[in-house]
Amino acid sequence: TAVYTSSGNNAITYMSITNYSAGNIIANVYAVPSGDTPGNLNVILSNLEITSLDTYQLYAASEKLLLNNNDSIQVNASANSAVSTTTSYTSL
Repeated sequence: TAVYTSSGNNAITYMSITNYSAGNIIANVYAVPSGDTPGNLNVILSNLEITSLDTYQLYAASEKLLLNNNDSIQVNASANSAVSTTTSYTSL
């Protein structure tokens, strides 16, 4: 599922994934170039276990992930309705 699609050239400045379910989940996060699909060549977090009611933060502090126009951040999880994401970005 696409959680963010870049409109122009942008930098992800913060991203978090929260598991709000009663059980642990496994999540995968992908930085997908425009016109591509999620897969082994663009996975940035693979098989990340997030415990119940916990949040995992990516790109906090001064870290950035640069995206071109129509690139996307996509997430899938072992329990799709158990995850929410927050993403902040800035235009370049």
